[in-house]
Amino acid sequence: MRNRTHFAIGAVFVLTVSGATCGSSDPVSPDGKLLTGTWGGENAALILEDADAHVHIGCTNGDFPAPLAVDADGRFSVTGSYVLRAYPIQIGPSLPAQFAGVLDGRSLTFTVAVNDTVEKKLVVLGPVSVTFGKDARMGPCPICDRRTMNIQVKTF
Repeated sequence: MRNRTHFAIGAVFVLTVSGATCGSSDPVSPDGKLLTGTWGGENAALILEDADAHVHIGCTNGDFPAPLAVDADGRFSVTGSYVLRAYPIQIGPSLPAQFAGVLDGRSLTFTVAVNDTVEKKLVVLGPVSVTFGKDARMGPCPICDRRTMNIQVKTF
């Protein structure tokens, strides 16, 4: 059964994600950290490395500190930076952001709340879902391949 969980981040950000169900196939280490690797979905990706979590939603991307530790309910929340206009060329600065989500089996549903200090507004991206070990399907926007620093384009 799935339930709805609401997180309040700051006074203005509400993250809505599917409830978590823990199981033995969860991609979590014994110490409660998400496993490194590629997490892909429709127009969303998470490239999780030992010290960095690189996130894509559509033609935007950001970086957050890793490892990502999940609590007993599969939830996490970390602060980092995000670029709202990243493709075809980056326009504007990297902005402060909050990356939060919940794990449900091998799927991770997350939201990124970006403090757009240029436009003076909060931009909420998501919720989106990604699956551990699955390639992202990004449409016209590329995904950074952090291992080789090349750009790969996955199309529908």
